Amino acid sequence: MTTKGHPPFYMIRHGETDWNRENRYQGRTDVPLNERGREQAAGNGRHLGTLGHDWSGWRFCCSPLGRARETMEIIRTHMGLAPDGYTVDDRLIEVSFGKWESKLLEELIAQEPAEMALRDTNKWAHVPPGGESYSQAVERVSGFLGDLGGPAVIVCHGGILRATQYLFEGGDGRRIADAVVPQDRIYAFDGDRAFWID
Repeated sequence: MTTKGHPPFYMIRHGETDWNRENRYQGRTDVPLNERGREQAAGNGRHLGTLGHDWSGWRFCCSPLGRARETMEIIRTHMGLAPDGYTVDDRLIEVSFGKWESKLLEELIAQEPAEMALRDTNKWAHVPPGGESYSQAVERVSGFLGDLGGPAVIVCHGGILRATQYLFEGGDGRRIADAVVPQDRIYAFDGDRAFWID
């Protein structure tokens, strides 16, 4: 997709879950936010609320998973908006980790060392058993972003944010796959460049 002339957006990863804290593969398993995750969502909502936009012209879009929906509702509440004023788009669902979902990272290193070594070689393109790679997610994320048609606030997942960074930051998948995707910051595209808001 071309990013030139693309409408602005703010993209936010859902708040922390207990599985995030434990380094447990989550993917499409529906794990709720923990208290820290709710605080992160509230902080992101307060931050958005200070940016001075007229939000009436903005779309609010969210992954169908519960942790993303709760994050969106908390964000909207702290922006002074009705919590339910958003749409769900299945293209924003997290990448699937297949058979690895619910497993701890340390368990997989011990149980599947050869497969984990393959993943470490190229995390961007690696497909977990029965799952999806970050690179495979780029097409559906590109389709979603191409359909926006106007400014948007988007709540999604780490894998979806990585796919977005790939599209808007020049396509260095290996670097993006290894980068931290924070849950207490906002990723922005202002119509010209993409960046994390401080």
